[in-house]
Amino acid sequence: MAKDYYKILGVDKKATKSEIKKAFHKLAHKYHPDKEGGDEKKFKEANEAYAVLSDDKKRTEYDTYGQSFGSNSGFQGGFGGFDGFSQQNQTGGFEFDLGDIFGDIFGGRSSRKTRGSDISIDIEISFSEAVFGVVRKVLITKNSFCDVCKGTGAKKGSEMDVCSKCNGNGKIRETKQSFFGSFSSVKICDKCNGTGKIPKEKCKDCRGTGIKRKQEEINIKIPAGINNGEMIRLSGAGEAITGGVAGDLYIKVHVTPHKYFRKEGVDLKMDLGVKLSDALLGAEYIIETLEGKLKVKIPKGVSHGELLRISGKGIPYNGGKRGDLFIKIKIKLPNKLSKKAQKLVEELKEEGV
Repeated sequence: MAKDYYKILGVDKKATKSEIKKAFHKLAHKYHPDKEGGDEKKFKEANEAYAVLSDDKKRTEYDTYGQSFGSNSGFQGGFGGFDGFSQQNQTGGFEFDLGDIFGDIFGGRSSRKTRGSDISIDIEISFSEAVFGVVRKVLITKNSFCDVCKGTGAKKGSEMDVCSKCNGNGKIRETKQSFFGSFSSVKICDKCNGTGKIPKEKCKDCRGTGIKRKQEEINIKIPAGINNGEMIRLSGAGEAITGGVAGDLYIKVHVTPHKYFRKEGVDLKMDLGVKLSDALLGAEYIIETLEGKLKVKIPKGVSHGELLRISGKGIPYNGGKRGDLFIKIKIKLPNKLSKKAQKLVEELKEEGV
């Protein structure tokens, strides 16, 4: 049965190239097998669908021939490994190069560098810190670029030689024969790690790898108004890799609930218990807010469940603006009445109150 590439990417058949690319990047990032929770099968399917729908000629053939597309176009899906999607070359074989497809995701099309692993951590902050934002410092032990050679692997002042294995290309092409013909795969050179150069003298601090495992302090700026469970991504703060670019750091934020404040959008909400007499006659109450004490005027004849609005005491947003604080009135009825109080209530009853 023919695969529905539009359905795989989650786009309409009239989707533009930009929409197809955006959908693919989202799926590739979600299902990449190097990520925790990645899905190799779905990653391959998205890869396959994008390679066809991003190419005008292949997309036209696919839309025209549908199920017969695979046999008429020379296209073959279901290859092993993740070196890339097949593209027919002049020799009649197929060339695989994941960099052509994933260049924009992992550091730019021209670089085609390998990418270090991502790191995920969890941090807990208070409700007040979530409202106003905070900067947290965390210590992470990870592979980082060497401070001495800045990741080059070379001794300071040492010259670089052209890699003898890849002749300075940084990639090695391998051709294999199969039932479908010859297949060429392009891989990163394992001697120079894709740089195309080898240092004449290695850095002693990292022994020429350009990488050192060490503890690193990282500042995490948590924005005002962040919600419980939200993720913050720090690009390049993940694991470094020789000859490549560092992965990303993902921080999942856990917000400790407040004992009486609730967050709804850019507003704060709370309940305030008010005595029956204060609700009838009016009063002033002192409440403890996230910024200190605040005097609240309870109007005469306030109703149970009524909302009082305090402007500008909510969540900061848009660089200076703030939401509001809403106070829900909860009128507290006494469990027992003294004889005097009961008599007064009976008098009110007689007056129709």
